[in-house]
This record gives sequence, C-alpha cells and structure tokens, in this order.
Amino acid sequence: MEPHNLTSISEFHLIGFSEDPDLQPFLLGLFLSMYLVTVLGNLLIILAVSSDSHLHTPVYFFLSNLSFVDICFISTTVPKMIVDIQTHSRVISYVGCLTQMSLFMIFICIDDMLLIVMAYDRFLAICHTLHYAAIMNPHLCVLLLLLSVFISLLDTQLHNLVALQITCFKDVEIANFFCHPSQVFNLSCSDTLIKTIVTYFGGAIFGFIPVLGILFSYYKIVSTILKIPSSGGRYKAFATCSSHLSVVCLFYGTAIGTYIGSAEAYSPSKGMVASLMYTVVTPMLYPFIYSLRNRDISRTLERLHSWRV
Repeated sequence: MEPHNLTSISEFHLIGFSEDPDLQPFLLGLFLSMYLVTVLGNLLIILAVSSDSHLHTPVYFFLSNLSFVDICFISTTVPKMIVDIQTHSRVISYVGCLTQMSLFMIFICIDDMLLIVMAYDRFLAICHTLHYAAIMNPHLCVLLLLLSVFISLLDTQLHNLVALQITCFKDVEIANFFCHPSQVFNLSCSDTLIKTIVTYFGGAIFGFIPVLGILFSYYKIVSTILKIPSSGGRYKAFATCSSHLSVVCLFYGTAIGTYIGSAEAYSPSKGMVASLMYTVVTPMLYPFIYSLRNRDISRTLERLHSWRV
C-alpha cells in the first residue's frame, strides 16, 4: 500500500477479534463483563482501604492508588472496544488514537512504577522493621507517588513527541484493538532511529531497571526471612508480601512472556491476545489476588458486606 501523507489521514482502522456477526454478542458480553468486574473489584479495594482506619498504612495507600490506576488503565481501551463491537465500526480518529496512546502509556507506566514502590515498601517493612515507620512516613509516600506520576508523564511526552514527528504512514490499519504505541510507530515510513532510541529508553526505564530493582528487593527479603528462627515468623513475614509478589509475576509474566511467545511467529491475532492479557485480564485478576490472599482486605470487605446486609 502506498504511504499516506499525514495531512490526508484523519482516522485509523483497528482490527477486531472477529468479523463473524454471530460472535459479536458473545464478545460484547465477555468484554463488558470483564470490564465491570475489574472496575467493581478495584472500587471495592479503594472503599475497603478508605473506610477502615487500620488500613491507613503505606502498603494500603499504594494499593488503593494502584487500584485507581488500574481502573483508568482498563478504561482507556475496553470501553472503546465495546463501542466498536456494538456499532460494528472500528474506526478511530487520528486525535483519538494519539489520545488513547498517551493515556495508555501514562497509566501502564504508573502501574509499573507503583509495583516498584510497593516492592521497596515490603523491603523496608521486612528488612528494616524497626526503622520502617520513620522511613516510610506519609510525606515519603506522597513523594514516591508524585515521582511515579512525573516519570510516567515524562516517558509519555517522549512518545508523544516522536508520534507528532511522523509525517507519513505506510498504512492506516492498526493490527490491534487499540492504538498501541509500538504499532503506531511501526506504521511510520520515516526514519526509525529516534523511534528505536525512545523505544529502548522506555523499555530500560520501565522494563529492565524495574525488574532488577524488584529482584534485588526480593533477594534481600528472602535472605532476611530465612534468618527468622521460627517457621511461624517466616510464614507471617512472607505472607505480608505474597500478594504483591503474585501481582508482579502476573504483570511481568503476561507482558513479557506473551510477547516472547508471539515474537517467534508473529501474527495480528497473537499480538492482540498478548495485548489482551496484560491490558484486560491482568487488571481484572488484581482485586481477586489482593482480596483472597490478604486477610486485612478480606476482613474489611466481609465487615462492609455484613453492614449492608
């Protein structure tokens, strides 16, 4: 297909999961249900944390913010996909595509940064228990949150600057159900050097470095836990970080594992499944992990349910 000048492009076309009319009601119900479960589950965690004074601690402060970010994260992609299925149209405007791409980058980066901050919080709580309250004070918690947002905005602006420099596109069809930044960049017919630099820079900041930081934190955590003499103490210490560890494995496992698998024999369908895993499935599972594996959250939710009954 001939390259299109930017001035002649006002919209992009997204590829859906299926063109089969008989599958559209099923897909609509499936994604709507997943979206509602995710929003409701994360709202319940926010409600539980805000309503119980015993949960007004750093770890639950970051958890409630993570739940809010996950609501925003899934809301950047799924509602548009649901509307597309309902209206049988997969068109998105150029401005709408850049907006969706920006919001996607902001929230996934904040999600990533919060997981690092929560790993640091667990490291202090287990490895420096006596100084934990003094170090992880409310001012530091707010500062870490603001720093996470600032770094995420910086990375997003870098991607936006690259996107705005694109003067022509090889195609107007995006092989995904939303405007994924890498796929929008791949449609560019201009020089790829700057795109490659920004892509690898973002991958280092939000991929390689966070993984190393989390691995180092849990190396120190495991080393400290193994030094605890009683088995009950070791179990209690590990239980305080088991939920976070499960979420970290799920987040990076789906984001990295699915793309490694699909890269061996890439196809649009595999790419969409990979995107679906960490943009829809993973945020939906977070509330279940924290409510089922965290006794404090479970007890608070049960108490709220008993009050309503």
